[in-house]
Amino acid sequence: MTNPDNRNSDVEAADTTEKKAAETTETGTTPSSFSAITQRWKRDDLIKKASPIMRGLGLLFSLLTFIIMVSNKHGYGRNFDDYEEYRYVLAIAIISTLYTALQTFVHFSKREFLDRRTSVLVDFSGDQIVAYLLISAASSAIPLTNRFREGQDNIFTDSAASAISMAFFAFASLALSALFSGYKLSTQSFI
Repeated sequence: MTNPDNRNSDVEAADTTEKKAAETTETGTTPSSFSAITQRWKRDDLIKKASPIMRGLGLLFSLLTFIIMVSNKHGYGRNFDDYEEYRYVLAIAIISTLYTALQTFVHFSKREFLDRRTSVLVDFSGDQIVAYLLISAASSAIPLTNRFREGQDNIFTDSAASAISMAFFAFASLALSALFSGYKLSTQSFI
């Protein structure tokens, strides 16, 4: 003797199997794999848009760091070039400005100066190196600025602090750009 309740569950299982088979397309993909593909396309599109924006912000903040530090000359021992730490910030700001300007130009010119695989590797490495240089420069100048602020707070220390802040923002922008470059590098086929 069979239980009528078991027959209903067998019929429901058969209906579920038929529905899953009907949802499968000719290529063998299900709607869930289709949504995964569209999500990846959206993610790739977002990275294509966000990467030049982060580099542009890095260029802006690096340029501001450079301008603020160069204009920080007030005489009587209040010149940025009297202090090694501030000269280091200026040097790294120049390097960062040149690098981000070049990367921004390359992106917006739509020309490929290097092979695609090489370009992705250069982007990732360059973003990492310049980002670490920026945070290194900012962290080297912070103790000197804090020492000067203990004595007196004036326009020289305020300018130095704002240049350091801009260097930190440039670091944050290039660090995010390095994440995007790392994602592009990880999805690149080297075969």
